[in-house]
Amino acid sequence: MNNRFTGIWPALVTPFHDGGEAVDHRALRGLVQRFADAGVAGIVACATTGEAGTLSQDERLSVLDSVLKAAPSLPLVAGLSGINPRSMLAELEAIRQRPVAGILVPPPSYVRPSQTAIVRFYEDVAAPGVPVIIYNIPYRTGVRIERDTFRELARIPGLVAVKDCGGDTALTQELIAESRFDVLTGEDLQIFTTLCLGGAGAITASAHVRPDLFVKMAHALAAGDLGTARRIQAALRPMIESLFAEPSPAPLKAALAAMGLIGDAVRLPLLSVSPVLRDMLDRQVRGLNALA
Repeated sequence: MNNRFTGIWPALVTPFHDGGEAVDHRALRGLVQRFADAGVAGIVACATTGEAGTLSQDERLSVLDSVLKAAPSLPLVAGLSGINPRSMLAELEAIRQRPVAGILVPPPSYVRPSQTAIVRFYEDVAAPGVPVIIYNIPYRTGVRIERDTFRELARIPGLVAVKDCGGDTALTQELIAESRFDVLTGEDLQIFTTLCLGGAGAITASAHVRPDLFVKMAHALAAGDLGTARRIQAALRPMIESLFAEPSPAPLKAALAAMGLIGDAVRLPLLSVSPVLRDMLDRQVRGLNALA
């Protein structure tokens, strides 16, 4: 295990103002500083939770710059996705001009590449030398990375970790026990389980609300304090479920708006949350904020 990517890595939202027309960099920097104060291991920006698909390349790069300015000592991973390797590598060249710790890359969606093509794709992405976290999320990409393919990917220098959203517990255990990858869960309800299994950490959207509690749970498990970790997991679970009750990150933005941290605007094809969910999130946020 290389232990390059461990601990709690919040998957950063991209706050907007003017009804979603522009990135709210002031609110963005406020979130980043809040994460730094909570002791997170690093931040992942411009990925799924950051609505990266609705941002222009210039906006994505400006988000990276804001994060780096707000917390220059905090490691930053940049999301990078697409189905055109040439355009992805061109954007990667711009990302490389910044001191990022790595990139988070899913396999190409929609085109349904073969397993051999997936390996070739990651060889190309890893070639420039920026550490790569493989983003295994078949319910979004429509692409399943098979066990044998992970074994091939493990031979490629530069592929160092997996964000595990595959929904396959046996594969998760195999990756933790037998691969050289750092395994970070991307399923927020599985953070406790993955850490108990020996996983390296989590890339988590839910950590926005109480990042200190997520960090405390990870530290408790690392110290063998199962009782404390269980209590934190039990307290966080209802909120986590609500944050994914409607398409993410709209519920998360509603929760952060209730806390006065950002506006709740999202960009199409997402919509703001329903009134019922908004009321529930408001109650849950107030309950969590009352916890020590």
